[in-house]
Amino acid sequence: MSQDNKKQLAQDQSELDPYEIEFLPQFEEGRGPRAPFVNEYGVTIGDHDYESDNSPLEQWTADTNPEVMAGDQWVHPFKDIGFQSAENREIFEEGVVPQSGIFTHADKNVASVTAEATTSKKNDEAEA
Repeated sequence: MSQDNKKQLAQDQSELDPYEIEFLPQFEEGRGPRAPFVNEYGVTIGDHDYESDNSPLEQWTADTNPEVMAGDQWVHPFKDIGFQSAENREIFEEGVVPQSGIFTHADKNVASVTAEATTSKKNDEAEA
């Protein structure tokens, strides 16, 4: 099947695509297009053909700034693998409000490691 035929088939499908979920109505409004779209780099987003010749991933070098792959232009508003996570399904299908708070590691206190390293470095410099 040609690239154009794949894109047309994806656009013509009225049922949920494998990367879509059943968004509650409040999350569907204003999301953006359901059909695949071409971003500013000429890469079609939402067709599940992740090996696009125009993609920075296919042209990556040591000089490529990873920031080039950040932003909404790389994420389809309805067809994204991230929507399949349990947390995202709870939010978008069930309306569960995400918990807010400070992110912490269950087994690491990164603040104390930083403080210890800083104190140790200052002590080393003072002894020198």
